Amino acid sequence: MTEPMLRATSVGKSFGAVQVLRDVNLTVESGEVACLIGPSGSGKSTFLRCINHLEKIDGGEMWVGGERVGYRRVGNKLHELREREVARRRASIGMVFQQFNLFPHRTALENVTEGPIIVQGVNRAEAADRGRRLLERVGLGTKVHNYPSQLSGGQQQRVAIARALAMNPSLMLFDEPTSALDPELVGEVLDVMRDLAKSGMTMVVVTHEMGFAREVADTVHFMSDGVLVESGPPARVLSRPEHARTQSFLAKVL
Repeated sequence: MTEPMLRATSVGKSFGAVQVLRDVNLTVESGEVACLIGPSGSGKSTFLRCINHLEKIDGGEMWVGGERVGYRRVGNKLHELREREVARRRASIGMVFQQFNLFPHRTALENVTEGPIIVQGVNRAEAADRGRRLLERVGLGTKVHNYPSQLSGGQQQRVAIARALAMNPSLMLFDEPTSALDPELVGEVLDVMRDLAKSGMTMVVVTHEMGFAREVADTVHFMSDGVLVESGPPARVLSRPEHARTQSFLAKVL
């Protein structure tokens, strides 16, 4: 059997006395688009950050592409990986945040090429050629020399997506990528994400855009109070939720 792209088993995470993830089990197959929905504070973004070890899990196991996230097992004990090894594995996971986090003093193209040149040692000319193609792909072929301050919020977020793609990730994580955008700019970012989904990119998306989840997701997962309450195809979870907590949430947002 082919190993799933993402496998989380009994994952737990606490901040002090507050338990934000409780026994979360989730599997995402290669090429699948999984959308995480739920109220603010339900643990969605924390779970996403645990996938690439930006947050360390307190219990359970997390695997990406068949490799354990953040740790290696020696006998019956887990030992945290050194930062260099964590960074190597993290390079295969692209992440797009709510805020764009672009370098303000670098052009769109320079923001996209920075990672491949510094982290992967890609030749500068080769990185620039791929960067231009990626910016063209996200609809910004004419903005390669623009600085972030010269771009709209939607354009900046599309640069951020191109930057993540420049590392050739096998898995893309999106943490509410449209939440910081004006409403009229949301569509241009979602269009890029739709294109990625059609291309077969494996994606885990934390979103409040229910229309996007219904249209693009293969599976929808509803989280509340750190618990993965309900999972399934979007047509069922969004239209015929089985759990009372899911029903209550969707009644307020749909």
